Amino acid sequence: MKLRSVVGIAFIGTALVGCAGYRLGPTNGTAAGEKTIEVRPFGNATLEPRLVDPVTSTLRRSLQQDGTFRLATGGRADVVVSGTLIDYKRGELGFQPNDTLTVRDYYIELTARVVAVERSTGKTNLNRTVMGRTTIRVGSDLSASERQAAPILAADLARNITSLLVDGTW
Repeated sequence: MKLRSVVGIAFIGTALVGCAGYRLGPTNGTAAGEKTIEVRPFGNATLEPRLVDPVTSTLRRSLQQDGTFRLATGGRADVVVSGTLIDYKRGELGFQPNDTLTVRDYYIELTARVVAVERSTGKTNLNRTVMGRTTIRVGSDLSASERQAAPILAADLARNITSLLVDGTW
């Protein structure tokens, strides 16, 4: 009986200590939804078409899911985010086991220059290069595999941008 009590107290104590640093809500010290944010469509300086729409829509969705900012449109936001897709790379990751010249897996990297400006002051809060990355397994058609990977690549880039926006000290 005593052993159960000691184990139970130790478990509760460990759980309380483990949760001591946890905070509910945004991590940057502001209240959830206190500021509004507008995401403008990104520009595309890469040679790869059809990337702007997945990146822009996924970034908006990621910011909505995070909840730190309220998404705004129509020029009334506190913070305006814009960006340009500046680099798209594809590289070999793995080769066929019996043929070292035939690529089986590729990595894809998408790099964007992201700028976040406070509308009221004109202060630039974020001006960084951010990268998203994913891997693809090539079947019979490389371009079809890349098209299917575009939403995953956009989601990784959006997650990285969202992290910088919500954890920044503004």
